[in-house]
Amino acid sequence: MVFVHQKWYYVLRKKKEKVPALTSCNGGATLLSEYPIHTALPATDLERAKRFYADKLGLTPESEGPDGLFYRCGGGTRFLVFPSGGTASGTHTQMTWNTTNIEAAVAELKARGVVFEEYDTPEVKTINSVATLGQSKGAWFQDSEGNLLALGQFD
Repeated sequence: MVFVHQKWYYVLRKKKEKVPALTSCNGGATLLSEYPIHTALPATDLERAKRFYADKLGLTPESEGPDGLFYRCGGGTRFLVFPSGGTASGTHTQMTWNTTNIEAAVAELKARGVVFEEYDTPEVKTINSVATLGQSKGAWFQDSEGNLLALGQFD
């Protein structure tokens, strides 16, 4: 993870963006609430991942290089798909897109060939690929590299 962080810092520095220093207070506690975040997803085959994100999700990289592919999404957020010798476990959600109409988003992605996970457990049950969890809804799918991604609707 430090390796990815160092590369992310390097990409920002190459673009000559200001990277503010972390501030501390309350006896040295680091405050991170003011800083943007991004998710980093491993890919054993970066070209395959690039095709998946383009063909299935309709995303094109904002920038690409030997460090990986940066994608920009809503609200100024972005994520990195980076080359990795390891594989994703696919056992937990690694990234979620917030949506206001999850059923429509699921239908659109299914039409593009995305295969959603279906669950029938005491904790999570999907109906037409969407689980209702209290007032929230979720739907999960794996990318070409085994990363478990999600759509969420939080009312």
